[in-house]
Amino acid sequence: MSHKQVLLREDIDNLGARGEIVRVKAGYARNYLLPRNLAVEATSNNLRQIQGERAALAKREAKDRSSAELQAAALRSLALKFERRIGEAGVLYGSVTSMDIAHALKEQGYEIDRRRIVLREPIKRFGNYEVPVRLHRDVTVELPVSVLGEGGVEINIAALDEDAGGEGAAKQAPAREATAPGEESATDE
Repeated sequence: MSHKQVLLREDIDNLGARGEIVRVKAGYARNYLLPRNLAVEATSNNLRQIQGERAALAKREAKDRSSAELQAAALRSLALKFERRIGEAGVLYGSVTSMDIAHALKEQGYEIDRRRIVLREPIKRFGNYEVPVRLHRDVTVELPVSVLGEGGVEINIAALDEDAGGEGAAKQAPAREATAPGEESATDE
C-alpha cells in the first residue's frame, strides 16, 4: 500500500490540525483531501510556501478561536425546546436530529453548521439532553435541549410507563376470559 505525505490546509477530525504534515494513504489523498483543497502534497516548494504562511495561519487560528469563544459564551445562555408528538412510553413520532437543532439555532440568529453538532444518534425520547456543539477544535459547548410533548407539555415518562403497564395487564385479562368460555363450549359439545 502506498502512502503519501500531505500538508493539511484545514483541521480534519482524527487526522490532524491545519499546518501539520501527515502520512495518509495515496487514495485518500488523491480522491478526498486534494480535490477538496483540504491538503496539498508535502513537496519542498509547498513546505516553503506554508512556512511563509505560518504567521498568517497563526493569526487566523487565534481569530477563529476567539470568535468561537465569543459564540460559545452566547450559546451557554441559550436553551432549545422542541415540541413533538409522542407515542406510548414517551417515544417520539420521528426524532430530533442535528439538522433540527441547527435550524433552531439559525432561527435564534446563530449560523452553525449541522456537522458541528455532535449528536451520535437522533433523539427519540422525551426529556432534557445536553448536546455538544463543537465550534472550534478547542472550543466545545454543551447546549441544553428539551424535548416536550405537543403544546409545550412536559411528559412524565415514569407515569407513562406505569400507565402502559396497567393498561397492558387490563387488556390481557379480558383476552384470557374470552378464551376460557370458548374452551368450555368446545368441551360441552
